[in-house]
Amino acid sequence: MAQAAIMGFGTVGSGVYEIIRDSDFSGLLGEELKVKYILDIRDFDDEEIKPLLTKDFNDILNDEDIKVACEVMGGLHPAYEFTKQLLEKGVSVVTSNKELVATYGAELLEIAAANNASYMFEASVGGGIPIIRPMTVCTKANTVERIAGILNGTTNYILNEMLERGKSFEEALSDAQAKGYAERNPAADIEGHDACRKLAILSSMAWGKFVDYNEIPTEGIVNISSEDVKYAQKLNSVIKLIGYAELEEDNKIYARVAPMMVSDKIILSSVNGVFNAVMLRGNYLGEAMFYGRGAGKEATASAVVADVLDCARHFDSEKHNIVWDTENDGVMADCGDKVLSFFVRCKDTRENIEKQFDCVSYVDPIEGEIAFTVKNIQQKKLDAGLKELKNVVSCIRLLEE
Repeated sequence: MAQAAIMGFGTVGSGVYEIIRDSDFSGLLGEELKVKYILDIRDFDDEEIKPLLTKDFNDILNDEDIKVACEVMGGLHPAYEFTKQLLEKGVSVVTSNKELVATYGAELLEIAAANNASYMFEASVGGGIPIIRPMTVCTKANTVERIAGILNGTTNYILNEMLERGKSFEEALSDAQAKGYAERNPAADIEGHDACRKLAILSSMAWGKFVDYNEIPTEGIVNISSEDVKYAQKLNSVIKLIGYAELEEDNKIYARVAPMMVSDKIILSSVNGVFNAVMLRGNYLGEAMFYGRGAGKEATASAVVADVLDCARHFDSEKHNIVWDTENDGVMADCGDKVLSFFVRCKDTRENIEKQFDCVSYVDPIEGEIAFTVKNIQQKKLDAGLKELKNVVSCIRLLEE
């Protein structure tokens, strides 16, 4: 019998337990898969799980029957310490904890490799959407050239409500909270931090170099207004919070999280509600998109269990672990050098706008302001020009190809 432990019995942890309890994986594994321990500091009245509950991590660490543990606690501590100790002992760990993977993933992968254990985190990006495994296996023949993704369902829902129902940002956020799509403190979502951590993991997977999420410029959607949404429609676009990373010609990585006006020619523009999507472009593959529910109990738990099954199938074999290069000072490209296109709103004159920028295209404006796009300009030149304009209302990047 293959025996597993679950660390953390919240939404995802309970989902993992239910899937393992209700499923027969013996045909796949050649033996039953059972949960032996559930680690949580809380007390539960459920008679079914009481025999499995423990508050002492050492019960799991010191049990030779445990070959794989699910870390679904969230946060950095004690998740990091528990994961590290298990991997050092040769116990495989699977997780949905994007914060932990984005922060300590490189170190934990090295520890796993050194101890013939596996550290797997399919559920850390995109919930139940298969993306980590395809990047590990299915795109090996390719050099990943670009990643562009809607990596946070909460912000996607909010922006969709602003577009479809004409709600203000505040109204849409309140609605998302009422429906359980947004936390009481929604900062991690609406300020872009959640998407940033996911982008860092995807970038590290794509290019084999540890990408520190602290080095990714990140903007949220808190300054997006109903007027911005209407302007996007005039440009045959919709506003999405996009995690974007690209391998530059000098092998440096450009990465940014920001709201962007996504052209309706790009399939990401049609991803609505709480759904997530990741587009990869490979040098041979071309564009491929991975789409589905990016969060939720069942979707995320199913990805965790899939990793558990992978570990269980290879308990006694040599592991082939990925390792991220951490000797990567200077791996990130200077965002100021990146050539992009922008939409700008301001309260200035056309004469002054054209003094700062070439190739300006004007958009039918709201009374009292001027709206325009600037194509193919370096970020730093755009920033310098904006400083010379009066009353800049908003500036949003365009995603057109």
